Amino acid sequence: MGDLREPLRDLIECGLPQALEVMGERWSFMILRASFNGLKHFEEFLSELGIARNILSNRLAKLVEHGILKREPCADDRRKIEYRLTEKGFDLLPAMVALRQWGQKYGSEQVIEDPVLVDEYDRLPIGPVSILAHDGRILGPQDLWLVRPENLGLRADGSVATLAAGLGKGDVVDLAAAKAAAAR
Repeated sequence: MGDLREPLRDLIECGLPQALEVMGERWSFMILRASFNGLKHFEEFLSELGIARNILSNRLAKLVEHGILKREPCADDRRKIEYRLTEKGFDLLPAMVALRQWGQKYGSEQVIEDPVLVDEYDRLPIGPVSILAHDGRILGPQDLWLVRPENLGLRADGSVATLAAGLGKGDVVDLAAAKAAAAR
């Protein structure tokens, strides 16, 4: 990954330790998966997951505290509370799908996916989660490099690359829209 290495002892300099602080245990992921599957009420999580009441309460509180879920009064009974995914929570979906696919591929037991996760458009199985460049290209391990922030865009040959207009850190190009715009 280039000439630089991440400061592995420095836990603050990387997002991974921060993510693990919030999501780094099994029940948080299982609650998140249940939320993606439409569960919203404490009792639903309790019965569907088979989790102890105190652990569920603790994990839900932590997910709410970190802005992954939000607590809202139920529309039809204001005494009941619903736990709903926030934008921050929905942003964990690619990580959840990647972990699911990894488990299916490398788990100790053969995993028969039933139901199958599919694309809503054609109802065919989704492809593997990939690492994408800012312009949508699929990257492999050999394509990844670490550079200092002041060297962003500085290519090996000395030329400078820039992000397309309107793109920010972490954004990716909508390839279909870019192709349609180029065809006009």
